[in-house]
Order: sequence, then structure tokens, then C-alpha cells
Amino acid sequence: MLSDLGLTASNPKVRKLAERIFEYKLRLSSPFNYFHEEVCASGNTARVLTRFGFSEDHRVRMLYDWFVDDQRENGGWNCSQDSPGTLDGWEAMAAFAALPPSARTGRIKNAIARGAEFYLERRLFREGGAYPPWLRLHYPNHYYYDILVGLDFLTKLGYGGDRRLEPALKILRKKRRADGSWLLERVHPDASGASFHPYMNKVKRFALEKPGKPSKWITLQALRVLKRVEDAG
Repeated sequence: MLSDLGLTASNPKVRKLAERIFEYKLRLSSPFNYFHEEVCASGNTARVLTRFGFSEDHRVRMLYDWFVDDQRENGGWNCSQDSPGTLDGWEAMAAFAALPPSARTGRIKNAIARGAEFYLERRLFREGGAYPPWLRLHYPNHYYYDILVGLDFLTKLGYGGDRRLEPALKILRKKRRADGSWLLERVHPDASGASFHPYMNKVKRFALEKPGKPSKWITLQALRVLKRVEDAG
């Protein structure tokens, strides 16, 4: 969230936080590191450290190499090894979107193209049966996916002009209120049915804004997405 809000390692407290991540989770000599973790943890870590200003650090580059190697045959990612990719394995694409274009290698560009096709082919939410949490807007997202997450990284990566975004864009536009804002619809964890784990009942949900009320952050994200789509048109 600090990286979302624009803080970088020029802030001494942020630099100290980054140093702790490098020390405890990106130590090459330790078996307990993020270089072979699930994409949710590794992707969020790479995205945060890139935004903080560490995109050229060799350990961060190793995370990006891991995403390329871990991409599944169908173009997506999955926290379960040897499983096909799924829409909720979004963190690698969001990390790629945070990486400056000049820092994207040929392998990364190829992974982005394959990943974008994976999401666009599914129109960002058409995978299996209907899953309502993907169609609701949240912040913070932690490691959960929704259509605004997908629209955000795809438009950042240059796919704002792809017509296959339209079903998700239609949902996003429909959610806009008369005053031009969007609601913070739910706070994670937001799940139901078979995917709702018992421990979620004990989780203290965290939010910067009140669920069910107009959200400055969701509105900013949505407007940025729509601006990129307009510019790509």
C-alpha cells in the first residue's frame, strides 16, 4: 500500500523496510526465500521493491526471472505447482507492469504477451463458473484478484486498445455513480461457498476507507484505467 501511494526508498523508513525484505526473504544463502515461492508472495514483493526503486537490484531481477520460468503452458500463473494458470494468479503481471519498459528483457516481453493473451482470452473474468468476488471492487487487494486489478495491469502494459477488455470495462462503467465516483464494494477476504475457508471468519479486515461508501482510491484507479483506454483508442 505504501508503494501504491507513491513512497520510495528515498524515505528512510521505506528504505529500512526494503532492507528487512532483502535480509530476511531475499537472502540467497537461505532456503526460506521468495525465489521459489508462490507467485502471490513473490509477485507482490517484486512489484513493491520495483516501485521503491530497486528494479536493478540483482535479487529483484532474479524474482522476475522466476516469473518467466514459472509461467504455465497456458500463459497464466498458479500457486499450485504443475497446475494450469488461473486468473487469480495475477501478481506476476502486476509486477511486470511496474517494471520500466527499458528494463524488460526479451524473455519478459514474451511472458507479458503470453500472460496478456491468457487474461484477454478469458475477458478478465470468464473462467469456470461465475465467481462474484472477481466482479466486485476492493482495496487493498493483498493477493486477491478482481476485474479492476486485471484492467489496471493490462492497460499499464499497453493493451488498453484491445476490444476484449470491453466486457470488463462495461461492468466497471456500470458501477460508476451519478457523482462520478465508484464504491469500495468489499474488503478482503471476500469469498463464499467452497472457497471460503473457516479461518477467514477470524480475520480482522483492514481498509483505509469504509466499505459500501464512495472510494477515492477505487475512483482514481478506475479513472486511470478509462484514461488509458481512451488514449489507446
